[in-house]
Amino acid sequence: MGHRLSKIYTKTGDDGSTGLGDGTRVAKDSARVCAYGTVDEANSAIGLLLAGDVPSDIAELLTTVQHQLFDLGGELCIPGHAAITDADVTALEQHLDRYNDPLPPLKDFILPGGGEAAARCHLARTIVRRAERETVTLSHHDSVRPEAVRYLNRLSDLLFVLARVLARADGHGEVLWKHERRQG
Repeated sequence: MGHRLSKIYTKTGDDGSTGLGDGTRVAKDSARVCAYGTVDEANSAIGLLLAGDVPSDIAELLTTVQHQLFDLGGELCIPGHAAITDADVTALEQHLDRYNDPLPPLKDFILPGGGEAAARCHLARTIVRRAERETVTLSHHDSVRPEAVRYLNRLSDLLFVLARVLARADGHGEVLWKHERRQG
């Protein structure tokens, strides 16, 4: 079961470098570290969402997603490692369809909000989008499996749909962008 830390601080990163999963040392601001660091941030945002009142089916789904994001972080941290599969992407698409089908079609943009759970879900969505952008940036410099990018893309879509579901579930409803709010 990998390495166990008995001491949390090692001082090896005091020079601005960090160790990847394969032992390679890189700068803490490298594209790879930024990508897996933002995946970790997205996972934390989903944890914050789960700390609130969320329907059990959504909580179960998002807990699975947290495990997959941890796997994805490992994939990005260890060059050449594969953890996310096409089946993971397909499963997200199936959940997307299941939660989106009963929703009314979108006619306007939605502002992040609609109650605490929906707002937290929107925050997680935007962090996942950033993780996707940073993973694409990494792919310009180093090898990244396309499943990783597809997974993040579908996950951000799923979080958008779940935010809509959560906004409706707690009675707040969606906050629509009023594009004609300005006069003159």
